[in-house]
Order: sequence, then structure tokens, then C-alpha cells
Amino acid sequence: MSYRVTFVCTGNICRSPMAEHILRRHVEDEGLDVEVDSSGTGGWHVGDPADHRTVATLRRYGYTSAHAAQQFQALWFDRYDLIIALDRGHYRDLRGMAPDGEAREKVRLLREFDPDADADDLDVPDPYYGGKTDFEEVRDLIEAAVPGLLAEIRKNLAAPGTS
Repeated sequence: MSYRVTFVCTGNICRSPMAEHILRRHVEDEGLDVEVDSSGTGGWHVGDPADHRTVATLRRYGYTSAHAAQQFQALWFDRYDLIIALDRGHYRDLRGMAPDGEAREKVRLLREFDPDADADDLDVPDPYYGGKTDFEEVRDLIEAAVPGLLAEIRKNLAAPGTS
């Protein structure tokens, strides 16, 4: 059984699908048995593709971009090994949804994995109302967290009793 990671933002059309596609390529490049997807805390965009600016940013850097938005469901906590929130609001929402302490411990903030991130500012800003540079900033923040996230995944894959 694969190790499963999901990214969660608000509507699942900007930040979380970008993180999904970036991490997916990195785990594929390393040959890790990891499934990666994403969802949103809200259902406004369920079934929609990623925002065209997310798609453009991903393609500019050679990433895939096929996506259909979905809303995170509380019953999914058993499905994932690691649930990555893109900002503190998502983090609070997800931990509040968790059925127990074990599920709450699966929820982490993406920027926790960036050793250069300011501990007082771990949010990945929502680029939805911004422009190209805002989407580029989101990509930069995601890429900065990927090495630490990969290290966490490798550690968890090596742990006894892990997927």
C-alpha cells in the first residue's frame, strides 16, 4: 500500500493543486511509492479544473496540471498518512474536523518543512486575487518546502509498520 499525502487549501484550485503536482513529480523522480492529491476545505469549486494561472505556472516549470477540485471530507483522515495544510486557517479547520488525536497529528503546515521559513509566518498566501507574480511566489514557497517534505516522507516510509 502506498504512502498517501494530500494538500489542502480553500477551494482546491490554486495552492493545493500546485503543491500536488510539484510533489508528485519529485516523488516520481525519486521512485518513491507515494500517492499525492489535493482538496479544499470548501466545496465552491468541486469538479472545476485548477485556476488557469496555476496551470500556466505549473506548465512554465514543466509540471503536469490535470486536476478536478474536490472538498476534503472528515472520513478521509483514515485514507491519508500526511495531510498538508497551506495556511493556518486550513490547519485549524482540518484539526477541528479530525475524529481523534491520531488524525490531528497527521495535519501539518507545508512551510514547517522549509528550514528557512519564518516560524511566525508559515502561511502560503492565497494568490487567487493576485497576478502572475503571486502564483510564482506560491510556487517558490512550495519548492522551498519540498526537500524537507521529501525527507519526512522518506523517514516515514522507512519506519516499521509504515505503508
